[in-house]
Amino acid sequence: MSEKEVKRKRSKGANAERELVIKLWKLGFAVLRGPASGSKIKKGVYPDIVAIKNRHIFVFEVKKRSRLGHVYIRKDQLEKIKEFARRAGGEALVAVKISELRAWRVIQLIHIKEVSSTKVRIDKEIIEQADDLLIYLNNRISTTLEEYIQKSIHREN
Repeated sequence: MSEKEVKRKRSKGANAERELVIKLWKLGFAVLRGPASGSKIKKGVYPDIVAIKNRHIFVFEVKKRSRLGHVYIRKDQLEKIKEFARRAGGEALVAVKISELRAWRVIQLIHIKEVSSTKVRIDKEIIEQADDLLIYLNNRISTTLEEYIQKSIHREN
């Protein structure tokens, strides 16, 4: 891959990250985009995006594809978001933008397959069946009346 192609690919990824940041911000999340997320910093742990709302923390690796298909991710990228989420007490997720579907999908890490010592893969079928990102986040944040009562009782004791 030429240097020009690499820059164009990074630019598309950064644009997708910015698009997701704006979308999440408009929905009331506090959102940070890791400016060094795509750089070759070896010792740092920088997720693409961190989104926080109502004490729920979501740590994202962001991928963009024009068409539905398998998505490959470097294993070290996944390990970094897992570690960041662990330290922050949050949930590590992969957000995939599929241009032809005009949709953001969310993939939980349990659905990702290891394909080599350095790469993991999200199968096309997993992406196809995955929840819409915003619906998933809303469901994770929403508290049912029963959950609210249980939390209130727990706080009183």
